[in-house]
Amino acid sequence: PPEKDIPFKDPSRSQESIDLNHPPRENWSNNIQFVLTTVGYAVDLSNVWRFPFLCYKNGGGAFLIPYFTTLIFGAMPVFFMEMCLGQFHRCGPTAIWDKMSPMFKGIGMASCFMSYVVGFYYNVIIAWSFFYLFASFTTKLPWTTCFNNFNSDNCWRGMLELQHSQGLDDLGVVKWQLALYTLLTFILLYFCLWKGVKSTGKVVYVTATLPYLIMTILLIRGVLLPGAGEGIRYFFTPKIDSLQRPKVWIDAAVQIFFSIGTGFGTHITFSSYNKFHSNCKRDCIVTIAVNSFTSIFSGMVIFSYLGYMSLRTQKDIDKVATEGPGLVFVVYPEAIATLPGSMFWAVLFFFMLLALGLDSAFGGLESPLTGIRDELSELQKCRYFREVMTLIIIVSAFLFAIPCVLQGGIYVFTILDTFAAGTSIVFIVLCEVVAVSWFYGLPQFCADVEKMIGEKPSLFWRVCWKFVCPFLLIVVVASSIISYQPLTYRSSQGIYTYPYYANIIGWCIACTSMFMVPGYIVYRLLRNTGSCSQ
Repeated sequence: PPEKDIPFKDPSRSQESIDLNHPPRENWSNNIQFVLTTVGYAVDLSNVWRFPFLCYKNGGGAFLIPYFTTLIFGAMPVFFMEMCLGQFHRCGPTAIWDKMSPMFKGIGMASCFMSYVVGFYYNVIIAWSFFYLFASFTTKLPWTTCFNNFNSDNCWRGMLELQHSQGLDDLGVVKWQLALYTLLTFILLYFCLWKGVKSTGKVVYVTATLPYLIMTILLIRGVLLPGAGEGIRYFFTPKIDSLQRPKVWIDAAVQIFFSIGTGFGTHITFSSYNKFHSNCKRDCIVTIAVNSFTSIFSGMVIFSYLGYMSLRTQKDIDKVATEGPGLVFVVYPEAIATLPGSMFWAVLFFFMLLALGLDSAFGGLESPLTGIRDELSELQKCRYFREVMTLIIIVSAFLFAIPCVLQGGIYVFTILDTFAAGTSIVFIVLCEVVAVSWFYGLPQFCADVEKMIGEKPSLFWRVCWKFVCPFLLIVVVASSIISYQPLTYRSSQGIYTYPYYANIIGWCIACTSMFMVPGYIVYRLLRNTGSCSQ
């Protein structure tokens, strides 16, 4: 028989009268905590090291056209959808599908799995920041000379000690300093997560706001340097002819979907602790705006110093700039080291990286924690269930992170960074949008949204959810597979080409999460009686 309509009340009624069909669930202390947490999760290290590089590589200011196009018509509608799902059903990324379309529960399982695996290597980046932060408390920054006991023959730095590894077949020994800093990172994460949103909500007052203060200070100092204006001009100067290249549009789509953080189940998790009638559309737009502003703002900060380095070294900016960790752990520290009071500027910069990394790490591990807790709802009555479950997740993630802190750990790191949430995360977001719009049903979903925020989603949202987002995501998934290149890594010995089996391992990691979706569909069809449509 058809299910009875849920007796939702008028928005003016109390929260308790509305949630009769939901189990008791804690809430954010206030809406500011929720917004700061979502902003802190969305704004992460990729805003600092990936967006500026992509922008200058793909046409400078012209790159903002495909960036904001895919943001408005792709990433923002998906982000709003995830917020609505979590807030309406008040449960995490796995249990939510039991209430909507049980056949697609594999989407939630895959989201939690990817968030957990990303924690293996993402928290190592935070450990690198700790390493540089503590190394900065000295009268002379250690990376300014080549005569330290940790330097390689080519004067490469000593954090990774990559010169002692020959590749995946010879990873060397554990770098004990990095192992200790990684342990420190996971200990901090534990005490920020063990009490749920009540503890996380208090921490983000610092971790989500402090980076903006530090970036402002760094920008003011940067624009006063000789060559800074040329660097910022290089960052923004549009090259319109670049828009003819499909790769530019693909890079823009991949960057914004990854930057917002959709598909990991984190936004569903965070919004599930919202009060039922919170204005999640407003929160979505605010988070999107802050995230985009941060990307552009951090690009100005980075390129002011790159312009200075270009003038100082008499090299073109495109020879100075680099992508990924090298930009913030090699090029930027070199620029800071040449300034008066370099210790102060180094401490500021690496403290900013810590703040950016930690609040994103909170969200990454909160997704599997909430997913498991919702699945084991009967055990929630046990005392210290949350604390014990958090400890298990934290300890296991730390153990899996150890290969990344070996002397050749960067080779393992690169595999995880490439495959753990690359093509797989876009595929999961695609499945999520299709499952909600075409199986759960767009009319039902829009009715749910109207009950929460008091207004029906406009034609713009409905068209994006039904057609635009699936099309964009299909293009990105197909393009990422077609354009795949075998793994390489530039080391002090030159360019290291990964063995063939490393690429197979990487695709196995990616396919593990992707196969959870069709695998669970087959499981439900075989396990349940009735026709396929039923």
